[in-house]
Amino acid sequence: MQRALLAALIVGITAPAIGIYLVQRRQALMGDGIGHVALTGVGLGFLLNTSPVWVATAVAVAGSVVMELIRWYGRTRGDLALAMLFYGGMAGGVMLMNLSEAGSNANLSTYLFGSITTVSPQDMTAICVLAALVLAITVGLRRQLFAVCQDEEFARVTGLPVRLLNLLVAVTAAVTVTVAMRVVGLLLVSALMVIPVAAAQQISRSFAMTFAVALVIGVTVTLTGTATSYYADVPSGATIVLFAIGLFVVFTALAAPLAKKRARAAAATGAGCTLEVPGSRTADDVSVGG
Repeated sequence: MQRALLAALIVGITAPAIGIYLVQRRQALMGDGIGHVALTGVGLGFLLNTSPVWVATAVAVAGSVVMELIRWYGRTRGDLALAMLFYGGMAGGVMLMNLSEAGSNANLSTYLFGSITTVSPQDMTAICVLAALVLAITVGLRRQLFAVCQDEEFARVTGLPVRLLNLLVAVTAAVTVTVAMRVVGLLLVSALMVIPVAAAQQISRSFAMTFAVALVIGVTVTLTGTATSYYADVPSGATIVLFAIGLFVVFTALAAPLAKKRARAAAATGAGCTLEVPGSRTADDVSVGG
């Protein structure tokens, strides 16, 4: 349970940290697609009798690079190529899992929907190393990543390596998917990357505030969901996602009153602002049509 809570804490921080850039780029479902591809890595890990986390990371990173290349050069056939990549990744994972001696439907369900109480010490080592990499990128390069996700043309004019930074976002998202797959599962990881950010946007007015609030929400729902799943004997991934959706509903309900309060405050500030004519100037100083 200690490992489970630590893994939940790490995932609660890393998933929204990269999710905010995906939401900004309007690629909220990118994590879901990477999760489909990562399943092939999980199956390959079982087939090779090695760590599924590290193999899934390598496969997910390769898949994210292919996704970015398709986005750059795909043009009209890009959506079809992405669909084949996603479905092929899912099918390949199921096939490899069944071909391996250690694979089973129980193991498949664990990685699809998460089983946080089965996190091993080896998994924790991988999760900690990968999470440190994700946080170093998302926090250390936050200004550059925000500029690229907000307006690529402006970022390109300012001299930023736009394609490299876009590729870095995709790779970081792939790493985050493999970090979170033991906690919420490959099919639900995208929700934890997107919903805390969407909830934070309801009450925040700046990128920095949205980033901070999203991390608080992520940590809150992962820790609360983990504890609830343990005591209620329910799936951890589904519990965490449902808690996140519940907080989104609450924050959405609070958004309207907060907006009205800010509007009244802005109106009061504007009403108190008056234009005064300097005492040294008179009506004779003003010439009409002159």
